[in-house]
Amino acid sequence: MSQSESQNPQKINRRKFIASTIGASAAFTIVPRHVMGGPGFVAPSDKLTLGYIGCGTQGMREMTQLITNPKIQIVAVCDPNKLSEDYIDWSPNGIRDGIRKTLEEPTWGDHFKGIPGGRDIGQEFVEKYYAKDKSIKKYKGCPSYEDYRELLDKEKDIDALKVMTPDHLHATISIAAMKKGKHVVIHKPIANRMQESKLVIDTARSSGVSTHLLAWSKRPGNDLVKKWIAAGEIGNLKEIHNWSYRPVWPQWTTLPTDTPPVPKDFNWDLWLGPVPDRPYHPNYTHCVFRGWYDFGGGSIADMGHYSLWPMFLTLGINVAPYSAEAYATTTRTVENHVSKNVVNDVAFPYSSIIRFKFPKQESLPAFDLFWYDGGMKPPTPEELEVDGKDLPSEGMLFVGDKGKILGGFRNEKPALIPQSKMNAYTQGKPVEEEEASRGDDTWIDAFREKKQSPGSFLLAGTISETINLGAVALRAKKRVVYDSAKMSITNIPEANKYLTREYRKGWELTGV
Repeated sequence: MSQSESQNPQKINRRKFIASTIGASAAFTIVPRHVMGGPGFVAPSDKLTLGYIGCGTQGMREMTQLITNPKIQIVAVCDPNKLSEDYIDWSPNGIRDGIRKTLEEPTWGDHFKGIPGGRDIGQEFVEKYYAKDKSIKKYKGCPSYEDYRELLDKEKDIDALKVMTPDHLHATISIAAMKKGKHVVIHKPIANRMQESKLVIDTARSSGVSTHLLAWSKRPGNDLVKKWIAAGEIGNLKEIHNWSYRPVWPQWTTLPTDTPPVPKDFNWDLWLGPVPDRPYHPNYTHCVFRGWYDFGGGSIADMGHYSLWPMFLTLGINVAPYSAEAYATTTRTVENHVSKNVVNDVAFPYSSIIRFKFPKQESLPAFDLFWYDGGMKPPTPEELEVDGKDLPSEGMLFVGDKGKILGGFRNEKPALIPQSKMNAYTQGKPVEEEEASRGDDTWIDAFREKKQSPGSFLLAGTISETINLGAVALRAKKRVVYDSAKMSITNIPEANKYLTREYRKGWELTGV
């Protein structure tokens, strides 16, 4: 494939090099490390060395925070796109301004007319930042790669990869890294196919590397919900409802028919990866990929991980659902003055409702989980109506046979509803506070110590099965019955094809 774009080939192991440069400067003087470097100093030889895969908007946004952490050093970047200004983001200048602030260069990126991204941006940012770091002696630069496989082959002494690519590449890159003994931190989902997510988790287990799924967090409120359910405040749990206003990207229902040229310096073959070949189209790439079944995981993969996974971990939900049924937006088109139904098996719908049925868990009875997106949400409970309130745009609702809990979706505190019930419970006393946790130090420290993080892939089996089963139900358009042990849809055999994908030749996946 491509050759490394760095002009600074490494002749010796990077750890030995950066350690020796510090050692040479010490010149026979033995000084305690904290005195030599000051508070918070981490010796170069103790830093977690990181290969960074994916330099699009989310990748660059998170890089501006991560690169300032003294416990890591980004030593190589990779993206099939060299450089372009056609990215899509939350604001026109958010990425540019984040890089400016981190570099302390108020004019950085003045020449860009659009939103920049690509491996050239990642490389420039890393090199500029570390060149200013006085603790790094004789900084030699950051190699840039088009192909993650070349990075893994040449950067043999990196400790870990951070994977910030579209969903369809998560399993492929993670498995390749773990096979080479590299720790892996990745954005959600683990994979956008059931079979791939199981293979990633199995590979993490057999390889013994440390892993972290970035959707993990210690969300304030989940412990309270657990306490209230265990205390019988809402009786026996019957239902959990979770809703999000997303998607926040354009959503299509059919494949594009026009075939614009592949942009200059963009490797479409590498971007496609395991997905069967098709013509390039901008409607697939950058931050709009998540709406397609081939490339993304839909709104539930986007936001469901953040809300559901921490809740699963806290409540001890570790047995997968045994069925799922989905209801989705339908669309029609007019051809020759005749209205026709659009059969959509290529993209997630504009909005959907999915009901999962879970068996009894160790500390919970059998229950139903409802997911809503695209503006859908459950009817406002009577308990809120009596207080003159409506459901928020995003949230969680726990329904028991004797009451309800309105859960905090982000950092809001959960509450027993109606307010009179909450007042009776608190008796005028403040609700106990819970600490939130989600920072990069969680996985960085685990990787440095060669331990599993609290967001380890090994803990993400149930959430991965749930979210991928939702996509299967949407595509099957019928209730599907699922056997987790056999990874099989038992009532609609033809739906089993949605558990995996058709792979392009040479991109097939195998574990360790």
